[in-house]
Amino acid sequence: MDATPYLLVQLSDPHITHSGRLISGRVDTAAALRHAVERVLQIRPRPVAVLVSGDLVDAGHPAEYAQLRELLMPLVDAGLPLALLPGNHDARGPLQEAFAGLARVHRGEPGATAIQYALDLPGPLRLVVLDSLVPGRPEGGFDEARLAQAQALLAERPDMPTLVALHHPPHATGLAAMDAMSLQAGLAGFEALIAGHPQVQRVVCGHLHRMTLGRIAHAAVISAPSTAHQVALDLAPDAPLALALEPAGWLIHAWGPGLPLVSHLALAGEHERIADL
Repeated sequence: MDATPYLLVQLSDPHITHSGRLISGRVDTAAALRHAVERVLQIRPRPVAVLVSGDLVDAGHPAEYAQLRELLMPLVDAGLPLALLPGNHDARGPLQEAFAGLARVHRGEPGATAIQYALDLPGPLRLVVLDSLVPGRPEGGFDEARLAQAQALLAERPDMPTLVALHHPPHATGLAAMDAMSLQAGLAGFEALIAGHPQVQRVVCGHLHRMTLGRIAHAAVISAPSTAHQVALDLAPDAPLALALEPAGWLIHAWGPGLPLVSHLALAGEHERIADL
């Protein structure tokens, strides 16, 4: 039996800016994403898809999405399917328009009020992408229509192990400033949705700009770090929101014959391999 695992790479929160503006005057998000893409192209075995879990750009501007498209094109040119979802810094229309005509870039139905869809990956594993964007608000939410569509997507393949992706974390983390802008409206409905579908093995999100591990219903929840800047780790209840120049990173979700769904943290930068034991 071939034991080669299947890999889904999760990039998150690249926050691409217009005209090379640096985040907080320090962080070159385009250079950071360019490095992440280069690293993804080096991964072996070759990933079956790349998920980008929201805050694709910083201000939802069409020029930012044009820059994002240029930065992600090496993945498209390499034949890797991309699954995009919006975060609170995104705008659905410009996001969808920027990637028009690229069959391997999944971004929901053009003109839809929510970017929600499913991809059946080898293994098998079903990736269900959900849209927690509330325009003009930093926190996330689901209305009844989006929850109903999510229910329909999950009901299509109750027999297939499933990974659900959204931008906002569906639980508190102890990062007070970020918890105030987590998934808010529709949270109880989302928890009931996951609880009602035992095939959901993992829920993945972004937004937090650091890796965390939690749970909703029976499913583990993992947040991805940003490919650029991180949120400072300060668990004091009155801690202000602060950014930190900690190592950037991304997640690699692996599964396959004899391998349950396992998530690995990969850090940006060049790290010397010192010995083969």
